[in-house]
Amino acid sequence: MSLSLESLERAPREGELDAAGVVWLLLPHRGALEALAALPHGPLLARRLRARERAAGPLGEEPWATALPNARGTRVLLQRLPGPDPEAGAFPLLERARRGAQAALAERPARLVVAAAGLEGGALEEALAAAARALLAASRSLPSYRRERRPPPRVRARLHGARALDLARLEAEAEGNFLARRLATEPPDRLTPGALREEARRLARRHGWSFRFLGRRQLERLGAGAFLAVARADAADEAGIVHLRYRPRGAAASPALALVGKGVCFDTGGVHLKPARHMRHMHEDMGGAAVALGLLEGLTRLRCPHPVDAYLALARNLVGPRAYLPGEVVRTLDGTSVEIVHTDAEGRLLLADTLALAARSRPGLILDLATLTGACIYALGTRYSGAFTNRPAWHSRLLAAGRASGERVWPFPMDPDYDRALESEVADLKQCTLEGEADHILAARFLSRFVPRELPWIHLDLAAARAEGGLGAVPTAVTGFGVAFGLRLLLEEGLLAEAAQAARARRGARKAGSRSSSQ
Repeated sequence: MSLSLESLERAPREGELDAAGVVWLLLPHRGALEALAALPHGPLLARRLRARERAAGPLGEEPWATALPNARGTRVLLQRLPGPDPEAGAFPLLERARRGAQAALAERPARLVVAAAGLEGGALEEALAAAARALLAASRSLPSYRRERRPPPRVRARLHGARALDLARLEAEAEGNFLARRLATEPPDRLTPGALREEARRLARRHGWSFRFLGRRQLERLGAGAFLAVARADAADEAGIVHLRYRPRGAAASPALALVGKGVCFDTGGVHLKPARHMRHMHEDMGGAAVALGLLEGLTRLRCPHPVDAYLALARNLVGPRAYLPGEVVRTLDGTSVEIVHTDAEGRLLLADTLALAARSRPGLILDLATLTGACIYALGTRYSGAFTNRPAWHSRLLAAGRASGERVWPFPMDPDYDRALESEVADLKQCTLEGEADHILAARFLSRFVPRELPWIHLDLAAARAEGGLGAVPTAVTGFGVAFGLRLLLEEGLLAEAAQAARARRGARKAGSRSSSQ
């Protein structure tokens, strides 16, 4: 579906409502009838809504449809917004908007009018921004290989009443989210590690990013033994690390931010083979790499002034004669020896070498994203994702970014005493335990070993990468979770600007140190 959005400050006129195929009216939780009465056709709509609610009770989450008495029979969707709840953040409003947007676009209108009656100020802008996010998400068509497909319609949507709606910001976020969802939806026979590498290369050419691919031979020279152990069973020999560099004009060569994404294009579990129920959707185990690409896409579209790197760890965890085995000891890129315990904990091995590689450029912040553990899903379900950081003072900022973006996260502890469970008799540390207790925390503690303490680091365990029925503004089971959260955290919460400043200070300190040592 092709959707164009336009934002107008004024309320819609009667002629605009009559010319529309669908009118979607967002109503306040209280005072909806009075708010309706002030709009064109408002008294008629208010009478109909009053009669409907007397017969069936107040409107719920779904919009209620009626029609205008005009030649077109314009469909009108009336939808009450949720009541105010400062602690809930944007999520309830986005959930409501998702239902309204799906209902509006299901009519395939050439013209769509969206207005919020009886709202003003910040509440008005938040309602229309939620509607825009939901429309943008619902209008994107994910990959489909069905023989019969309807031609996509062209929809022109006008949002009425918002004074400061930043459509460029909303569209950049939507494009990044769609990129992440599109890639994660592709079936595993089409999105192999090699195909995902070429997708990244195409994006790099389009956006002017520099592209580098470290394949098996380069990783062998670097000593990335953990990564190579996971990739060993894949006869296609396509595994490797994609390194992308975004450098705006005048930016420093070293990155303010390094994004690291887990890109397992299929996960069988290795010799610890998953049962069929748990192997379903394992082509989506590259969701972290897809979200990293989506974030880089969004930052690029918004012309972010700070340099950003992205590292995509691309591989498949397959079964075969050369598959890595429990009991093996592998050595990571930074020289750490790791005892293999469970071959279905492959993601942390790939990320260990990739994080160690990303840390070499001394970025101001490392943000890694991964569909890493079932334990995080057991802890949170699929409506939140888990957040871990070596900067505990940031917990409140992580929560705030989640509430504001509608992609909610929950910070977990990272106390060093968890490391006792990863002590090994034959290596520097174990990959995991067989018991599985607190595995999401143990995985984060394992990864923390490959990020120097002086580098700020955030790890997102994407429990909400798949949520049946959709989540927030997104109507599909594959959610692209992490793009909206990441942009909010990095931009509006100011973490990227702080990271750029920290990276500059670190470079200055190194230069001062080198000058003093040479004197």
